[in-house]
Amino acid sequence: MRAPLPVTAAAAAAAASNVRAARADDVFYPSSDGRPMSDNMWQGKAIVNADGDLESARPKALVAADILVYPEKGNNRNSIAPDVLVGLGLGRHKRSSYFVWEEGKPPDWVLEVASPSTKRKDLDDKRRKYAEMGVPEYWLFDPRGDLYPLGTPRLQGLKLVDCEYRPLKSRLVDGKRTIRSGVLGLDVRVDGELLRFRDVATGRDIQHRGEVEADKERVQAQLRQETAQRKAAEARAIQEAAARSAAEDRVAQAEARVAELEAALRRSKAGNPP
Repeated sequence: MRAPLPVTAAAAAAAASNVRAARADDVFYPSSDGRPMSDNMWQGKAIVNADGDLESARPKALVAADILVYPEKGNNRNSIAPDVLVGLGLGRHKRSSYFVWEEGKPPDWVLEVASPSTKRKDLDDKRRKYAEMGVPEYWLFDPRGDLYPLGTPRLQGLKLVDCEYRPLKSRLVDGKRTIRSGVLGLDVRVDGELLRFRDVATGRDIQHRGEVEADKERVQAQLRQETAQRKAAEARAIQEAAARSAAEDRVAQAEARVAELEAALRRSKAGNPP
């Protein structure tokens, strides 16, 4: 995301919808930089999907998209808004912003999704700022595949080593280039214009929310079909039972009539009129 503009009285008045949070140090920290979450649909969809997938993959961690991170207490001009961040062991309660001194640490994992207006900052300025903050892993993703310099991978995973980011090694898994996040315990790969996460412990891919909804709809449709088939079978069984009962009644009536006629014939032969 874009870096926030300096906070001024004029900017504060113009951003009437901007929510502010008062802290114990009596400094106001804006909870928004006034910029949109994404520049385009490629970036927006990649951010939303990564946010949802990571929430599913790590339900006990803080996962947030486009939230301002303040690394320095008392300085409301120093902030940065990662596209997606993960804070392990921090809980899911809602926050207006991420205050490093209150959380006790910087985010454990940060993702920036490239757009035409942010790609240069993602590769340079934000990389430096996250390293200074001490974020253990910094990831970059180009959903369109045409924004990074020639030869730069669409997906990059970087690990902080001696205050500098060094690339995490990739490997082929099922024929696809995959990078492992040691921080999250997840394998990450490009999946079309999105990221795909796989839980290292289970070896299973994390489903996108759309896939979960589609699976739910398929199960519900199958249940509706099976219910209709069962009801139809029950109706046929009732009809068949009624037909058997009617047939048995007819047989019983016929047998009674035969018995009646045989009795009449015996009486006739014995000289007794019916």
